[in-house]
This record gives sequence, structure tokens and C-alpha cells, in this order.
Amino acid sequence: MKKIIYDFGANKGDDIAYYLKRADLVVAVEADPDLCRIMQDRFAPQVKSGRVIVENCVITVDDLSEVPFYKHKRNHVLSQFPKPKGRRLRAFTEVLLPARTPLSIIAEHGAPYYIKIDVEHYDAAILANLFAHGIRPPYISAESHSAEVFSLLVIEGGYKAFKLVEGRHVHRSANDIIIRGEDGGLERFSFKRHAAGPFGEDISGEWLTAENCKRLLAFRGMGWRDVHATNLSEPPPQEPLSYGRLLFHETRHHLRRGLGTLGFWRK
Repeated sequence: MKKIIYDFGANKGDDIAYYLKRADLVVAVEADPDLCRIMQDRFAPQVKSGRVIVENCVITVDDLSEVPFYKHKRNHVLSQFPKPKGRRLRAFTEVLLPARTPLSIIAEHGAPYYIKIDVEHYDAAILANLFAHGIRPPYISAESHSAEVFSLLVIEGGYKAFKLVEGRHVHRSANDIIIRGEDGGLERFSFKRHAAGPFGEDISGEWLTAENCKRLLAFRGMGWRDVHATNLSEPPPQEPLSYGRLLFHETRHHLRRGLGTLGFWRK
């Protein structure tokens, strides 16, 4: 069966080289035309061969042809579709861009193996839309800026196994890691700053139950961290994480990160 990865919020495509090792096709969806041109150039051979498709559009759950998009004036990773509130709006430029729904993109290219969602302040809306239409890929991830994202994965998605990836530290925690390459052999791979990082079994550590992932999120707080979920793996039997155990592991987490070898939940 053809494996397709959807990168919703692909930015400059810093995860595409890795995704190409995990899938037959990568569909990179990005609103910013400038960033799409960068991806087209970076992966020109794969675009030509049909292994990478760059969709230049704003992802919205409403079926509209064009929508306002807000480009950040100084930092492209902060650009967003929902209109920024209050004084934040001053940091953005409003542009009118073509729009597509996630359902129309998936209907065109095929059933997903993994969906990465990193669309500023709009992840929950996309998750809800996917689940409402019965789209529950084997692997999925979304940024946890709100508790709604995790709730959707558990209640509407029905996922039972979870891992967390700290977005701020991916370039250190997933630097020179061992993954399985396209030929099936083991190889080393490093992610750049602002990349989403690995997914599935490439994320170090065991899968967590929903209860323990909820406790870990409550301990660390919402923010720049991705919740990964799967329906292909069952988490091992686990006692609920106590505050003491969370504090111990979090201390170890920070110590290892300081040494440049982040290994939280690593065996």
C-alpha cells in the first residue's frame, strides 16, 4: 500500500528529506508562496519525479477559494491564518491567498499514513475536521498550544498511544539519531532548528497511555511541543505518573539536554 505523508504547515520543508525516507509520497502544504518556492527549489528532483507535491494554499476547514492570511513581518514561522488579536496584528501583513480544505487535499492525493499538523493557532480546527469525516491515520501529530488538541486526539480520534516531542529542542534531541533508511538499513539523521522532528517509532522512548500523557502535559504545560499519536502500537502497562516521578524525570530531562544528549524517556 502506498505510504503518503501530509505535512500541513511545511514551512521551508525542513522535514521533507526525513519524510522521504518514510513514505512513497510527501504532500507539503504551505500558505506562504515564498516558502513554497524554496521547497520547489530544494526538492526539485523529487518534485519532478512526483515523490514531493507542494500545495501552495491556506488550509481551512471552510470551503472557500481565497482567504486572508497573516504573514509575520519578521519571523515567517509565526505567520497564521486566524486573524491575530489586539496589538499582535501590527506585526503582520494581511494577504489574500488561495485556500483548500484538508479533506480536498487528501481526496486528491490519497489516504494518509502520517499527518503532521503545525498550523499556527489552527491545529485543533483541522483535527476536528479530519475526525468528523472519519480520517484517522495510523500516525498523527499536532502542536499542543491548547488542551483541546490532546482532548480531540483521545476522544474524537480514539488514539490510545502517545509521545511528546519538544519543538524548541528538536535540533538537539534529534541530532545524529539512528533511523532506518529507504533501503532498510540503519543510518544517522539530524534535524534542523524549527523542524518538527521524527515521528512514530523513530521518537525515542516508549509510548505513553492517554492518562500518563495527560499528566506529562499538565506538568510541562501547553506550548511548543507536538503530541504524537498512533493506533498501530499499544502502550505497555503503566502506573499513573506521580508528581514525584514526573519531577525526577523532568530533572533528568533538563540535565541531559544541557549535555546535548536529551534522552527523556530513553531507555
